Amino acid sequence: MEQAIVAGGCFWCTEAVMKDVIGVTEVESGYIGGNAAHPTYKEVCSGVTGHAEAVRVTYDADQLSYADLLDVFMGTHDPSQLNRQGNDVGTQYRSAIFPLDDDQRAEAEAAIARWDAEHAGQKAVTTIEGPAEWYPAEDYHQEYWEGEGQRNPYCLAVIPPKLMKLRKSFQKYLKTEA
Repeated sequence: MEQAIVAGGCFWCTEAVMKDVIGVTEVESGYIGGNAAHPTYKEVCSGVTGHAEAVRVTYDADQLSYADLLDVFMGTHDPSQLNRQGNDVGTQYRSAIFPLDDDQRAEAEAAIARWDAEHAGQKAVTTIEGPAEWYPAEDYHQEYWEGEGQRNPYCLAVIPPKLMKLRKSFQKYLKTEA
């Protein structure tokens, strides 16, 4: 199994998308890229720690390449928005890739270049950061969409369009037909 760490705005949204991708066996929400040890959700949301809301994805590289995972990531959020996704504004909602080695760093650069080439007139502001310490988010953030998220008006407004984009644009990477 391999791991990837990406930040694409609200981690609830990114987690919901990644859980539907073939080869993905685990998605953990957390914080990365900041300057405080063991930050809390409240601290990260305030923007003072410098962390991004992110997900750590565990996946089977025989079913899904890192490059394909990054293409799904880039294609299911708006990497052209600086320090925001929709109404979520601040550096904690930045678009970022946190490569775990030099090969992942090269793939991250290539994924951003592919997105830029496919979106004439737009440029991804996705950063490539790290290495950085990973901090799992509090338990109530894990698998949020499957539980509390189904009753959260914010999630109900933001997550279904991302899942529809996954189903429309990345059909071959879906775990099941939806």
